[in-house]
Amino acid sequence: MKAARDADSAALVINAGARLGAAPELAVGKLQKAGLPISAVHHVRSGADLAGTLEQVVAAGHDLVVVGGGDGTVSFAAGRLAGTGIVLGVLPLGTANDLARTLEIPAGLDAACAALADGKVVDIDLGRVNGEPFLNVASVGLSVGVTESLSPRLKRSLGPLAYPVAAVRAYARHKPFRARLEFPNGDHGTLELDDMLQVAIGNGRHYGGGNAVSPTAGIDDHTLDIYAIPGAPLREHVRIARLLKDGSFVERDGVHHLTTQHARLVTEPPLPVNLDGEIATVTPADFTVERNALHVVVPRHSSAAVLDG
Repeated sequence: MKAARDADSAALVINAGARLGAAPELAVGKLQKAGLPISAVHHVRSGADLAGTLEQVVAAGHDLVVVGGGDGTVSFAAGRLAGTGIVLGVLPLGTANDLARTLEIPAGLDAACAALADGKVVDIDLGRVNGEPFLNVASVGLSVGVTESLSPRLKRSLGPLAYPVAAVRAYARHKPFRARLEFPNGDHGTLELDDMLQVAIGNGRHYGGGNAVSPTAGIDDHTLDIYAIPGAPLREHVRIARLLKDGSFVERDGVHHLTTQHARLVTEPPLPVNLDGEIATVTPADFTVERNALHVVVPRHSSAAVLDG
């Protein structure tokens, strides 16, 4: 299957609780009109519903599963579909939609449906932390505080602007931590890090509503990008914040940046880990990347990934 139109049977799974997921019937009509063989439609409202629904659509034998929701919903689905040969289609209905940004999927339901119907199939990598999947970024520190400050009400009222608001709130409450990064493959020496603001491990390119992990990060480069930002005076963190969009903050003095395929993060104290906007595990955390783990539909013009097989 090299294009979405080659699918014999497609299922649509929509998170009705996503910021833009309240009118799923619009997506059904648009996708069917565009020529996709949507034969099953599922609305989910919780993680438990999503897990059961994904088991159902995998067992039904669909060769394309279109998932509408935010990054957390799509990442969870990716973890279930990885290795099955089933192609994932993405409708960005959340607040940040960073995977869609990485894959160059347009915002807006009309444009996203059109790009999906006419899209090509590529291979992308999948990150894992303690066995849990992530597509964009897994992190500890400030980002967890941001996630905890992102109430559904804030996201619905402010949209992507909710992220800088939540970041300011989280920064005011942040407590520094110690961290140790180990590299089981021996490609780097152990890093001992004191007084940390955040440590992040990226599989994709974008996170946090459009920030870049680094200038060179990609979702099919078969590596993880790691950055670690230490504590510093507020003025230095403001300078770093201004460079988040293009990822050039990793070039600042004091910021650690490296790439690897396997890392282990130990923190003092143990800390929760944020996976694409969902707090799903705790440190110590083992990070790996699964090469070409997932087939996904992207717009024909997208250069984010290729079909490796």
